[in-house]
Amino acid sequence: MHKSGFVNIVGNPNVGKSTLMNELVGERISIITSKAQTTRHRIHGIVNTEDYQIVFSDTPGVLKPKYKLQESMLDFSEEALTDADILLYVTDVVETPTKNKEYLLKVQKEKVPILLVINKIDLLTGNADLVKIMDSWKAILPTAEIFPTSAKEKFNVENLMKRIVELLPDSPPYFGKDALTDKPARFFVTEIIREKILLDYDKEVPYSVEVIVEKFEERDKVIHIMSTIYVERDSQKAIMIGKGGNMLKRVGTEARKDIEHFFGKRVFLELFVKVEKDWRNRENKLREFGYME
Repeated sequence: MHKSGFVNIVGNPNVGKSTLMNELVGERISIITSKAQTTRHRIHGIVNTEDYQIVFSDTPGVLKPKYKLQESMLDFSEEALTDADILLYVTDVVETPTKNKEYLLKVQKEKVPILLVINKIDLLTGNADLVKIMDSWKAILPTAEIFPTSAKEKFNVENLMKRIVELLPDSPPYFGKDALTDKPARFFVTEIIREKILLDYDKEVPYSVEVIVEKFEERDKVIHIMSTIYVERDSQKAIMIGKGGNMLKRVGTEARKDIEHFFGKRVFLELFVKVEKDWRNRENKLREFGYME
């Protein structure tokens, strides 16, 4: 019998959910930076063999919303509790186990198998600290199976994957067997550009940015992409562009190289910057940008 299932990855910001997702899928699907709150959407990565299909879902980190965009991000994380066949709750060796009690209470009520991933164990110096952390989590999620892991160092990820396959329900595949993700090509262009902005800019600027692909024209040997970077204030636009356009050019060059690698084709990339005041709190803009229905 063929097995298929939805494996949803949830947890607080900056615990390594995206790194783990990319390791499990074997492809770079989600943004990875040292900054928190880099994932904004639910991103599906699909693993296929003859015998099974796993649909992994990376979700935004759980946080108390400060504006409507973060409310939508929290909704994506809440949805992940309702449609999972297997739940991967990711924490790390740094955060306090009782952080975000409200969400943990919801996780405790889940009837599906819960795999608790304690990530970043490479930061520990001895087993005693790990035992203490595991004991704390056993008290909070007594039904969960615990997997001490280092996604960055690829430690114990293979064992985690084996257990996921064992727990998959019998089912035909949900997507075509050649599918890597359910997201369109344009989505990954926007994520690559946004990742470069997160890496190249400081403070609030990268969190005030939204990237939209206006044109994606694919030919035999080249892809022509026109993309707009939206910011909330004129001052942010000036920072985004930089003196003589140097910062925007840097983002464009870095993004183009990764987009070419992703698609395996030469890319011609044009970037523009526009101001859309307070877009993170405007429902019409959040709908337009794909955060609300």
